[in-house]
Amino acid sequence: MRPSLTVPLLLSLALALLVPGAASAATIGLGATMDCMQANAGAGTCGAGGSGNGTATITLDTDTNLLSWDISWSGLSATEILMHFHGPALPNQNAGVQVTLDHTSNPSIGNQVISAGQATDLLAGLWYINLHTTAFGGGEIRGQVTVPEPGSLALLGFAVCMATALGRRRV
Repeated sequence: MRPSLTVPLLLSLALALLVPGAASAATIGLGATMDCMQANAGAGTCGAGGSGNGTATITLDTDTNLLSWDISWSGLSATEILMHFHGPALPNQNAGVQVTLDHTSNPSIGNQVISAGQATDLLAGLWYINLHTTAFGGGEIRGQVTVPEPGSLALLGFAVCMATALGRRRV
C-alpha cells in the first residue's frame, strides 16, 4: 500500500466505526456484576440477610441473535432455586423472565437464540440477571446487563488507527 493512501484509508475505517449500522454483523461483548444491593429493583436484600455476588460474561452474535453466557456466583445466604435474564427494565424496575438459566451448576454456561425484539432490549441495557434463593424467592442477587458504549469503542478504534498511521509515516 502506498504511504499516501494509508492515512485516508485508516480515517475511513475509523469513520465507519462512528457511523451506526456501517459495520456488518459482530459478536458484542456484554457483562453484569451481580450483588444483593441491586436485588428487588434496587431495594436490595443485604439489610435483610441477603449476601453474595456474581459476575457474568455475555456475548450476542448480532447476525444470528445467539446469546451466550458464563455466569458465576458465591457467598449466597441460601440455596439457589432459579436464575433468569429478565427484561425489559431499568435498574430500579422489575420485569418478566426472558431466558431461564441453569442454576444447578456454578458457573452457569449456556446459549440460546433470542428474538430480534429481545436483542434490541438487551443492547439497550434493559435486561438484568436475577438469582433466586430459598431465602429470597424474588431474587437474592441481581445485576443489570451492561453494554459497551459505542462512542468509547469508536474512539479506541480511531486512536489505534491514528497510532498505526503515524507509526508508519515515521518509518
